[in-house]
Amino acid sequence: MTERKASCQCGALSATCRGEPVRVSVCHCLNCKKRSGSAFAAQARWPADKVNTQGEDRVWHLTADSGEVSEHHFCPTCGSEVWYVARPHRDLIAIPIGNFADPSFPPPSYSVYEDRQHDWVAVVGEEIEHYD
Repeated sequence: MTERKASCQCGALSATCRGEPVRVSVCHCLNCKKRSGSAFAAQARWPADKVNTQGEDRVWHLTADSGEVSEHHFCPTCGSEVWYVARPHRDLIAIPIGNFADPSFPPPSYSVYEDRQHDWVAVVGEEIEHYD
């Protein structure tokens, strides 16, 4: 079984994921842009029982415009977000792809909130589903 390890910048907080992600996506919503500090965010999701976390974390809750609350887990030392849980996938743990530091990580199959996508961004690939 495939095992991947994601971590924060300093390495004190990590998540080990067993098996393949059930979803790899790119999100263009305003919250994900702020969360990632970039023009979009890329993340992979696993069932919670396939993820083991190690280290001390701090949790911050974000209330979205919809009223839904997401739970974000950060390293208290370096401040990196290592994983989060958000609607509509409350049973899945989402981990930003960059935290794996793996250039061969599987590509996304979904691109969401494209109505908020920057004009200069293009998410391409034959197997990618696109949603506004």
